[in-house]
Amino acid sequence: MIDLYPPIEPHQQGLLDVGDGNVVFWEVSGAPDGKPAVVLHGGPGQGCGPNMRRAFDPRRYRIILFDQRGCGRSTPPASSLATEMEFNTTEHLIRDMEALRVHLGIDQWLVSGGSWGSTLALAYAQRHPSRVSEIVLSGVTTSRRIEAQWLYGGVARFFPEAWKQFRDHVPEAHGDGDVIAAYGHRMEHPDLRVRLEAARAWCAWEDAVLSLEPNTEARPFGSMPPEDMLAFVRICTHYLRHVAWLEEGALIRDAGRLGAIPGILIHGRRDMSCPVDTAWALARAWPGVELVILEDAGHLRSDSKRAALLSALDRFAGR
Repeated sequence: MIDLYPPIEPHQQGLLDVGDGNVVFWEVSGAPDGKPAVVLHGGPGQGCGPNMRRAFDPRRYRIILFDQRGCGRSTPPASSLATEMEFNTTEHLIRDMEALRVHLGIDQWLVSGGSWGSTLALAYAQRHPSRVSEIVLSGVTTSRRIEAQWLYGGVARFFPEAWKQFRDHVPEAHGDGDVIAAYGHRMEHPDLRVRLEAARAWCAWEDAVLSLEPNTEARPFGSMPPEDMLAFVRICTHYLRHVAWLEEGALIRDAGRLGAIPGILIHGRRDMSCPVDTAWALARAWPGVELVILEDAGHLRSDSKRAALLSALDRFAGR
């Protein structure tokens, strides 16, 4: 088994007021004078975990993690009925990253992210290329409509039983109805019990799509605590309904803006959630980027993914 670096604890953490009534939790671990690297969690809305620190050599990296708006230790939580979603968009998250970079006195940082985190990393880097030293992405997504249509439609051909349960929870989406919009509507319901039932059904579908991956947990999403599950599904459906406020295909179309930034894309050939064609299309549009396709890996962590991620980050540590 390929192991990550040993567990470490943050030596600095805080709450950053980013406006609009939002406060973002952040932490710093590793070498105080090391190479700055910011890690972008997935979801959107999953929040950070301690293992995210462990892909970086703590002797050479200054590792920055933060919980994106509405999830984790950031406030107000999207799980609350009182929390409005108006100020939770991709544009707000890009601004939050810049505010955090300035707050920590960082000129440039390596940007790393997986799944939704790769979308946010690309959006940020294309907006602020001079602030990004390198990019390392895994489970590459760009939040195109075609990607959402696959995950919440096309891939159902492999999991017809689970898809039926997923659709049956929102009968208003039968026929030509939009299943994402239907779940998004449920996640704004004034009754918290309705939201939680919808969140559980959503997570059961997410777990089904991941179920073919080797060494996966039985229910990686369904086992989340209720408040975390509510925040995750509410934020996720909010972003999906608005296509992450991105022009269709723009992150791939504009990848040429990243030509001066060294980048490595890591993707599992067996990724059922995010098919490899997105990473391949991005690599064709990004001059000089390295695409690493792992034949035995899926969307979640695996030995080959750990090895590829460690190799990429160790390579960039000395730049």
